[in-house]
Amino acid sequence: MDKKLRVGILGATGMVGQRFISLLDNHPWFEVVTLAASARSAGKTYEEAVGGRWKMTTPMPEAVKNLVVMNVNEVEKVAATVDFVFSAVDMTKDEIRAIEEEYAKTETPVVSNNSAHRWTPDVPMVVPEINPEHFDVIEFQKKRLGTTRGFIAVKPNCSIQAYAPALTAWKEFEPYEVVATTYQAISGAGKTFKDWPEMIENIIPYIGGEEEKSEQEPLRIWGKIEDGVIVKAEEPKITCQCIRVPVLNGHTAAVFVKFRKQPTKEQLIDRLVNFKGAPQELNLPSAPKQFIQYLEEDNRPQVKLDVDYERGMGVSVGRIREDSIYDWKFVGLAHNTVRGAAGGAVLCAETLVAKKYIQAK
Repeated sequence: MDKKLRVGILGATGMVGQRFISLLDNHPWFEVVTLAASARSAGKTYEEAVGGRWKMTTPMPEAVKNLVVMNVNEVEKVAATVDFVFSAVDMTKDEIRAIEEEYAKTETPVVSNNSAHRWTPDVPMVVPEINPEHFDVIEFQKKRLGTTRGFIAVKPNCSIQAYAPALTAWKEFEPYEVVATTYQAISGAGKTFKDWPEMIENIIPYIGGEEEKSEQEPLRIWGKIEDGVIVKAEEPKITCQCIRVPVLNGHTAAVFVKFRKQPTKEQLIDRLVNFKGAPQELNLPSAPKQFIQYLEEDNRPQVKLDVDYERGMGVSVGRIREDSIYDWKFVGLAHNTVRGAAGGAVLCAETLVAKKYIQAK
């Protein structure tokens, strides 16, 4: 790419906004030129606005420290400075839906980490290795919005990244019933242990709204475009429990699966390690070289050893074994704020650039 695309981050001071900033530092295609947040941060330098709330393990990039934060609600003003935006705003769902559409209507593509538009029928919700063809629904969305280049695209919930890729790799064996329990890191709530001392040596067996997302969002990813909207798949039926555990980064899933066509363990492993998609074929900057790794050891995957596999963009699977009630069971692990949040959105944006949906204004 001759000239980097100018990027804005909406909700730049929060944890996901910070993750976007750290991932985009020295990105070969994108340059962060605009940071926007609430009115209370507007007018301050980014370093001042964040203060002691920088939550990444790597230092704040020098390139953003002195950028003056803009007011995210001044849509026209922010949009005029960028080619597209990443959205990680902290508002009510109705407010997010409204403001993301407002940005799209300024002819500014919005790649969102938020859940507000995940079920808007003509908004693609994409894991680029799994369903990049859903980006085709953007043409119908643009007609509705009355835009020529502005649109919204979203990535799915962080919890499903630990098991939906494996189930996709096994599609030919027709999984039809799935039981999953996810063990979710505290960064998924935008927290560190410093912010949330009651999570130390504790688990909480409830995460608001998470079980419904974990059961339904994979079906939308596996759905089809019909009459200009995405119609979700009927199977596999998924039931899920979501538990908050004392881990900083990394969502683990323990999963049980029934298949219509009986695979062998060797076939299951083969399909995982050979599974690839558009990001690998296009050699996109953030794409993991190998999307899914299979670990043979009985005690893997482990958060401490495996969460940063492929810079946090890969998925780790282990413990595939036959089950006495279901056919097979396994354990999956994915980095919730990299693959599951900002990194997944960056990979979506790279795919949209490769497909010519995002271009310089």
